[in-house]
Amino acid sequence: MTTGAEPPRTFAQKAIARAAGLDGVGIGQVVDVQPDLVLSHDNTAAIVQIFRRLGREWVRYPDRMVVVLDHAAPAPTPKHAANHAEARAFVAEQGVSHFYDVGRGVCHQVVAEEALVLPGQMILGADSHTTHHGWMGAFGAGVGRSEVAAIWATGELWLRVPESIRIVVEGALPPGVTTKDLCLRIIGDLGADGGLYASVEFDGSTVGMLSPAERMVIPNMMAEFGAKNAYLPPDEAVIGWLAERRARRYLRENPRAGVPDELVTHWAAQIAESALYPDGGAAYIAEYRYDAASLEPMIARPHTVDNVVPLSEVAGTRVHQAFIGTCTNGRLEDLAAAAEVVRGRTVARGTRLLVIPASREVLAEALRLGYIQTLVEAGAVVGPPGCGPCMGNHLGVLAPGEVCISTANRNFRGRMGTPDSEIYLANPAVVAAAALAGEIVPPFDRSPDCGYNGEKDEAG
Repeated sequence: MTTGAEPPRTFAQKAIARAAGLDGVGIGQVVDVQPDLVLSHDNTAAIVQIFRRLGREWVRYPDRMVVVLDHAAPAPTPKHAANHAEARAFVAEQGVSHFYDVGRGVCHQVVAEEALVLPGQMILGADSHTTHHGWMGAFGAGVGRSEVAAIWATGELWLRVPESIRIVVEGALPPGVTTKDLCLRIIGDLGADGGLYASVEFDGSTVGMLSPAERMVIPNMMAEFGAKNAYLPPDEAVIGWLAERRARRYLRENPRAGVPDELVTHWAAQIAESALYPDGGAAYIAEYRYDAASLEPMIARPHTVDNVVPLSEVAGTRVHQAFIGTCTNGRLEDLAAAAEVVRGRTVARGTRLLVIPASREVLAEALRLGYIQTLVEAGAVVGPPGCGPCMGNHLGVLAPGEVCISTANRNFRGRMGTPDSEIYLANPAVVAAAALAGEIVPPFDRSPDCGYNGEKDEAG
């Protein structure tokens, strides 16, 4: 290295430096950043109260705000309805154009589908799973309500530049194994605080083999690893996906206009130019390596996300409710996997299968492709797009003594409505198989007497 050359930098260093308008930042340095987007959801009304106490009347950058009503949607109580009404009034008053009302979907899925944040940009949100947006190479971090109110008021917030952890995953995932299993394995191995306030930066050949939907699971789950943010390097597949999403939004906003191919190509070039990649030789406090081919379906047992074992160790556990949805695993590919498992079969007596698509777009496409019909014919209950019972608000909360197997990201005691229930976390195919059997079983190794023999239909 020549004298005066910039030292190698992690993704987090580059992204924070860009958001702070600085040439470079050091690990541990505290800087003021201007995020490209600031996110809130049903908690918007509570943040408004904090914002007003700051003595501010107008948001500094309303075009950088996105508000999605998703956590208790549609409103299950008068209190929730009043909360939604206050949020609607505030976004109208402030001229917030990126507002998505009840039924549009889970906030993180909506932001992705609308291509509101891009590679190399920064999104800070009043939701712990804002790490989600690292799937496209953005810096996403959850912050508190007071911090969001401060960003509304000033457009800025201070951040400490985090240390970084590098996780390298090589090879193809085996059939029936998903990125959910990869994440549960990592969290189980390293602990729920293994990435505390770290930038968790993924690399390796596996990433390039994954669809955008599969990638979204990884940084989302890294919130359960304690990460400040998580990052996957954006490649041509991600850039093309985002450019196509930008074209869809353009058409919705300009219904009489077409989108020339050259304009999509221009957007793709802009997105590629905004992407950031860590330098070779950047400083990491730890590096971990995983062989994707050696992975198997994993289960997180109650009541912590790092209480992880292979599926075989909990096979036979009685299940009262199976839940497929959330910002982790409510996408089209997840519904397709569940539909393949249940096709032509029936949910076990005494067990409920609840399916909540992550967005209206996912729901519409799943209807078009027949996945919803297949799930409903098997006995599933389909709810409106949103968070559903994930945080114990409504649409499937548990009774005392009940056991739920879920595709969500958290299984804390009381997470789904009562402390006297148990939540197991798994991938969508495993959850669907458990609904058929009434107990936790491998999705492709079923006995005939439980209603599912593991064999695919010819149509599947």
